[in-house]
Amino acid sequence: MNLRRWLTAVLVGVAVLMLRSSSGDESTSAADALKRGDSLRDKGDVDGAIAAYTEAIRLEPKNIEAIYGRGCAYWQKCYLDKALADYSEAIRLRPRMAEAYCGRAIVYGEKGDFDKAIADSTEAIRLNPKLPHGYYNRGNAYMEKGDFDKAIADCSESIRLEPHHAETYGVRGVAYEKKGELDKAIADFTESARLDPHNADTYRGRAWAYGKKGEFEKAIADYAKTIRLDPKNAAAYCGRGWAYAETGELNKAIADYTKAIGLNPKDAETYQYRAIAYEKQGDKSKAEKDFTQAKKLGYKRK
Repeated sequence: MNLRRWLTAVLVGVAVLMLRSSSGDESTSAADALKRGDSLRDKGDVDGAIAAYTEAIRLEPKNIEAIYGRGCAYWQKCYLDKALADYSEAIRLRPRMAEAYCGRAIVYGEKGDFDKAIADSTEAIRLNPKLPHGYYNRGNAYMEKGDFDKAIADCSESIRLEPHHAETYGVRGVAYEKKGELDKAIADFTESARLDPHNADTYRGRAWAYGKKGEFEKAIADYAKTIRLDPKNAAAYCGRGWAYAETGELNKAIADYTKAIGLNPKDAETYQYRAIAYEKQGDKSKAEKDFTQAKKLGYKRK
């Protein structure tokens, strides 16, 4: 299950529980609109849900359940600023609403504001220490900031609370890989793939870890799985090209690099790798052309 599907299921469930536990003092028409919004969102009709929630809010401007539900629906549509506004309004009206902090943390993370994502996740956890996605969100934000130890700690707690969420294993796997703990990374990617065998990024992460261990045949196999699931994944073609180059299969490497460049012609690193492969083949003209293009695109040696 990918992140959006999992969190959508969580947020839908929260909205339904909120509706069932509502005080019952809202007008019947607002309550009907709220129920309709929850039902439509549960069925995947997110636009219809937004319209229904908006109607509920028009009839009852302080209907927290409708405001929160619409924020979730806006997030599903990737309307991040609108989602942020609704989550913030829900928090203003109900400051102890852990799920609204959690929802807003997700939005901040997707907008690249990881400090705010961490702050909101921390508040969500303070209000409800048993929220697995509170720890997951914060762990993911720590990952993006390069604080791998904290990312691992939060993902581990999320896994303790919810051991069947594939994405959490994936994030922890990346953190382990960044720390050089490759066996732990591979173990987490493997569990993530077991729980969700259709997530291309999981196989790409494991492929990279295998490659760093020098197990290039396994890396090639996992890159192939990534490409089968996501044929337009330029990074997977580049990664497999690198693995082929490491095993001396330069023609296959060049073919993969060329495919990657076709999908992402602005990736300087792929031009650099292909240049090196051409150079090893003795094709100085093509190598020089790719070296020049890599430099033009801003390639810098690591």
